[in-house]
Amino acid sequence: MPSTQKLYEEDAFLQNFSAQVVDCQPCKGGWAVVLDATAFYPEGGGQPCDTGTLGGAAVREVHLRDGVIVHLTDAPLTGTVEGAVDWPRRLDHMEQHTGEHILSGMLHRLYGAENVGFHIGEEAVRMDMSLPLTAAQLSEAERLANEAVRADTPVRCHVPETLEGLDYRSKKELEGPVRIVEAGGDVCACCGTHLRTTGQVGAIKILSAQNYKGGVRLAVVCGARAWRAVAEGWEDATAAGRLLSAAPGRLTPAVEHLQTAQSCDKMRLAALQNALAAAMAASVTPGRPCVKLAEGADGDGLRKIAVACAAAGASPALCVSPEGRYALAGDNVQALCRTLNAAFEGRGGGKPNFCQGSFAALPGLKKLEEELGIRS
Repeated sequence: MPSTQKLYEEDAFLQNFSAQVVDCQPCKGGWAVVLDATAFYPEGGGQPCDTGTLGGAAVREVHLRDGVIVHLTDAPLTGTVEGAVDWPRRLDHMEQHTGEHILSGMLHRLYGAENVGFHIGEEAVRMDMSLPLTAAQLSEAERLANEAVRADTPVRCHVPETLEGLDYRSKKELEGPVRIVEAGGDVCACCGTHLRTTGQVGAIKILSAQNYKGGVRLAVVCGARAWRAVAEGWEDATAAGRLLSAAPGRLTPAVEHLQTAQSCDKMRLAALQNALAAAMAASVTPGRPCVKLAEGADGDGLRKIAVACAAAGASPALCVSPEGRYALAGDNVQALCRTLNAAFEGRGGGKPNFCQGSFAALPGLKKLEEELGIRS
């Protein structure tokens, strides 16, 4: 079967075309259709395939198999068909791919980092770089990459007669005709679709970076995705700023102030719960079980009260909150914990001398006292 003419390489902005069906066979999920020419980009090189329509059929997937481009459609096709590429999807992929070239090239020129993994995802572009990079290095590369975008220079895609003397990036050794993409100072072997100028990328934004296999994995957005990321981030920052009474750009000091206040509140709460535990422990009768209700105590407060009461001689000591949380302290309390859970729809457990959990609802102190064998 002859190879398919790749119209997308001749003109990445071609949205509609006519072609002759060369073969159409039923396959899992639909029909495998081969054309003599196509504008649909097949999945490969980290770029997802195009989708769209062929005649009256939807194009769900496109793959390259032994030089032949196969379209997975939801209906059989014959004769001459009109093809239409899902343009918003194609344009998004070109924005991401062209932006990736510019940023990868900048990271390579500045720091010698190689792009060893690339994929255009639904939310962001994943870029795996071979070297660890600091936040300052990434910020500088992002700044310079966006300068290259604003310069609005031509993006050139071509197959040179020879690669001899040509300094270009590639993830592997290549032989035969090699398609070269030049964008924003970067020269790279690539089979994908790209924009006509760097300015059409609009913007490049690094969303996150994490250590990965000795290098760094980046999440990057370009074009319309970058605009949405900035707009959504600004909206979120503005909403957070209203809660913190601080404008975007001053959120960090406001959060630090809030954290300091929370730390002080935690210290005050701990002191109050220690005092409450001591006061409740002073009222227990040594050698007898006790049930204590602690309003406002958190999990740590319940634990402190139960342990303090057990240390004062209560055997066992159960402390509960109005919401149904509990802490149980004493000798060999695990069996009692299981009994309480079964009786009051509880969940929890722990060690022989301490258990904690919660009841579906506070059963009432009288019922708890009865379960522990406390008589009025």
